[in-house]
Amino acid sequence: MQLTLVLGASTNSQRFSHKAVKSLVRHQYPVVAVGPRAGIIGEIEILPGKPSLSHIDTISLYIGPARQKEFYRYILDLKPRRIIFNPGTENKELYRLAEKNGIGVVEGCALVMLNSGTY
Repeated sequence: MQLTLVLGASTNSQRFSHKAVKSLVRHQYPVVAVGPRAGIIGEIEILPGKPSLSHIDTISLYIGPARQKEFYRYILDLKPRRIIFNPGTENKELYRLAEKNGIGVVEGCALVMLNSGTY
């Protein structure tokens, strides 16, 4: 199983990014969490900012379109196989950039994908 980056991770247990990290762990996917502030989700540390990472297979996006632009270069430089645009994160500009860079685009919900076995 390949490494998933949850981008926009939150310590708030009501946030879908938080639930996604928990679900990825429960489904035994390796996960790294990046968010606006350091913190912990279960045993997963939330890394703040734009940490240097490698071998990212999937980015599960939880940042709204208005804030995504500052992450374009970061996302593209990670060279993931795919980006999952969870509900509320849809962004045609980033879709085009991703596809132009050979990155797959998935409009979906990581939680639903995990629970249905289509992740």
